[in-house]
Amino acid sequence: MSRKRKIEIFTSGCYLCDEAVKLVESIACDSCEVSVYNLNNEGQDKAMTYGIGSVPTVVVDGKIADCCRQGKVSKSDIMAAGIGRTIS
Repeated sequence: MSRKRKIEIFTSGCYLCDEAVKLVESIACDSCEVSVYNLNNEGQDKAMTYGIGSVPTVVVDGKIADCCRQGKVSKSDIMAAGIGRTIS
């Protein structure tokens, strides 16, 4: 059994968050395990542990993606974080 990249997406259920979820899910590959947390319902403790202060935020293997520290989630930054790349 091969290791999977753990991807967590923290949202508030808004259209910007929904766009980020769709983007990540469209790029994710078989080596990616994607979990989505709507902070209105769940995941608040996890978000606080990561130090998340805005949404949408994408966390890859326990690290907030660089694009989420700067603003809008972008395809190039998500791909640079390893999403969509098979783990060997």
